[in-house]
Amino acid sequence: MSLPLILLLVIGFGLIGWACARVRAARFRRGTTQRFSALPGHHGWYVALWTMIPPLLFLGLWALNAPALVTDAVLATPPATQLPPPGFERAAILSEARALAAGRAHGAFHELSTALAPAYAAAQTRYDWIATAIALLLGFAGGTFAYLRVKPAFAARTRVERIVMGLLLGASLVAILTTAGIVLSLLYEAARFFSVVPITDFLFGKHWSPQVIDSADPGANLGAVPLFWGTFFIGAVIAMAVAIPFGLMSAIYLTQYAAPATRRWMKPLLEMLAGVPTVVYGYFAALTVAPAVRDLAVAMGVRWASSESALAAGLVMGVMIIPFVSSMADDSLAAVPASMRDGSLAMGATSSETIGRVLLPAALPGVVGGVLLAVSRAIGETMIVVMAASGVATLTANPFASATTVTRQIVDLLTGEAEFDSPKTLAAFALGLTLFVVTLLLNIVALAVVKKYREAYE
Repeated sequence: MSLPLILLLVIGFGLIGWACARVRAARFRRGTTQRFSALPGHHGWYVALWTMIPPLLFLGLWALNAPALVTDAVLATPPATQLPPPGFERAAILSEARALAAGRAHGAFHELSTALAPAYAAAQTRYDWIATAIALLLGFAGGTFAYLRVKPAFAARTRVERIVMGLLLGASLVAILTTAGIVLSLLYEAARFFSVVPITDFLFGKHWSPQVIDSADPGANLGAVPLFWGTFFIGAVIAMAVAIPFGLMSAIYLTQYAAPATRRWMKPLLEMLAGVPTVVYGYFAALTVAPAVRDLAVAMGVRWASSESALAAGLVMGVMIIPFVSSMADDSLAAVPASMRDGSLAMGATSSETIGRVLLPAALPGVVGGVLLAVSRAIGETMIVVMAASGVATLTANPFASATTVTRQIVDLLTGEAEFDSPKTLAAFALGLTLFVVTLLLNIVALAVVKKYREAYE
């Protein structure tokens, strides 16, 4: 029995437990005016949670360990003795046999995969039935335990609230633990990299060429300054040169000049840009903007203009960031007290003078916070720079020249065929750690600025 069917059975058990407990609790209320601490629905949810949570926890753990158990069972069969030693070929054969057994493939490149497929199917079926039996047993035991506690004096409401609070706490801990795991993995792998390459060579070196690494001095070709400059130039200079004026002007128009009917359809239309997948922006940058920028440069007399220029990637990234700047500026302008605007207009100032001399200075902290958040979003962008920017690390301020970013290099380093323990691959984790620290600092500063602004007017 497959995992989705097991989940349906568990949910069905929970519904049955909910109905039975609710009916039993409703009987307590017949013919009495006694006040109870819980409604019948609370008793029903108490039994339903006890019926579903234990088997769901078990199935979660089972899903993590079942593939290894199935593979071990297959390796114990006679056809598995013909498998090659552990390595890429062996893993490919086992993966192909697993796909055949699951019905996801209709043919195999290796004959041994066909021989192992029945063993995979048999082992998977056996362990699925074992998981089904254990899950249903846990559900029945938990439901029975909870159902026997359904009594008039039982505080089911308090128990349900505690269980729900525990579930919410667990959900919040998942995000915290995931972030902690990411940070620890980055720190560990970056420490391995810095044990081979001096941190000063990495942070202050001006030559980046991970394809050619000198074993005697690996840090000589792993200087990340060109990557830092390319990331700053594309994400913080060019992109912000597009996003800040257009985002700020659109926010001013929507809050100060647009009619309510116009604002109702223009603001959601503008915010739709934030929902466009970045890969679409990447295609647009690579197929439309990059050739247009190159043709413009050639028309201006720049014969060596690159089709993977910093300007092409920065322009499209700026368009993508416009909704972030516009939304924060819109909220900041709307939060300025109306008395300040009315007082300026009452003194004889025009609308443009009021905006430039009263509203914008008052909303500036919020606008700055939004810009910093947008910068952290821009420097962490991947798909646009992968598809439109170059992979050549250069120190140049020419927007028509090739440039690369930290995120582009992380993708290139982790998608190659180099050994995982090589300085070339470990450099990706050092770059990731650096990018994480920079974006974290930008977010902290931006949130501090926004918080200070809110305190000033609330």
